[in-house]
Amino acid sequence: MHWILSWFDRLLHEREGRDFQLSGKWFLLSILLGMLVGISTVVFDLTISFISAVVLDGVVGAHLGETAGDYNRFRGWIDLGIPFHPVMFLLVITAGGLISGFLMERYAPEAIGSGMGLAIQAFHEKRGHLRWQTIWVKQITTAVTLGTGGSGGREGPIAQIGAALGAWLSQKLHLTTRDRRILLAAGIGAGVGAMFRAPLAGALFAAEILYREADFEAEVVVPAAMASIISYGVHSLFLPEAIRYTPLFGKELQFNFLTPFELIPYTLLAIALIVVGMLYTTLFARISKLFNQMRIPVTWRVGLGAFLSGLCAIGLLNSFQSWQQDLGSIGTGYGALQSVLTGKEQKTIGLLLAIVLGKILSSS
Repeated sequence: MHWILSWFDRLLHEREGRDFQLSGKWFLLSILLGMLVGISTVVFDLTISFISAVVLDGVVGAHLGETAGDYNRFRGWIDLGIPFHPVMFLLVITAGGLISGFLMERYAPEAIGSGMGLAIQAFHEKRGHLRWQTIWVKQITTAVTLGTGGSGGREGPIAQIGAALGAWLSQKLHLTTRDRRILLAAGIGAGVGAMFRAPLAGALFAAEILYREADFEAEVVVPAAMASIISYGVHSLFLPEAIRYTPLFGKELQFNFLTPFELIPYTLLAIALIVVGMLYTTLFARISKLFNQMRIPVTWRVGLGAFLSGLCAIGLLNSFQSWQQDLGSIGTGYGALQSVLTGKEQKTIGLLLAIVLGKILSSS
């Protein structure tokens, strides 16, 4: 890797290579970044799958569902007949929170939180700089959190990891501040595009997530698109052939648009989602502020949050007397979402609303 970076560095800064700098620079940079982020998403995915299979399936007995495009190669090693143990689940999720909190407090305090905010802050306020420790700390802490049943998603962490890889690569190649910021944003798109099997969406996401208003970072689109396509290809190569290049939620979710009147329920859905989104961001901010005001170390704060998330999940289970696959507040919740989207399991409106509230509270 060192000699490759040295060769790139010389190529990018040779005076005779001006034509290359104008035409081929972002092509090669995007390929290199896409490969790095793609490999990182594979490691990220494998780590989450391993911890989840060993801990949730093998110890706790919480056999959560998964999306049609997901594949846990470690689940075949585990006895899936183990019954669910609520007390063990509370112990495991709390231990996961304590481990994650210790690693973040000790090695990378900036890794606390979803990760998206830090990446955006680095783009605007830190001239595209992110510490390399962020990469491995975020990898491990997210895998431990999700693998032990903690509530969260993969979008924010992989965006922060991709951004950190973009910043690290730009520092190794001694790029300008402008190029470093573009590469950081391209890393965000590459991570999101690969993890969610949507490379074009990842590129557009990277260009628009950087601003609060309806603005767009046009310079980011092309590098982010190329890096996202490469990382998506690398990530897909490590999947079984049967689900390779398959959308995250499978090919069943294909809808034909027949009449403009179909837009009416989608409009109502959009309004409902706006309300829920405002509720989520408000509760998230207030609960985060409450925890930050606690005069206890970060490690214990994260552990307490994980314990309360576990209580919330068990409360849902006991309230609805449902199978633990219905507990969308555990882990990413993608398995519960898959069953709802494909209609494989009938769920009541009350249960779905309870999952929404539980997910908001446990994630906060």
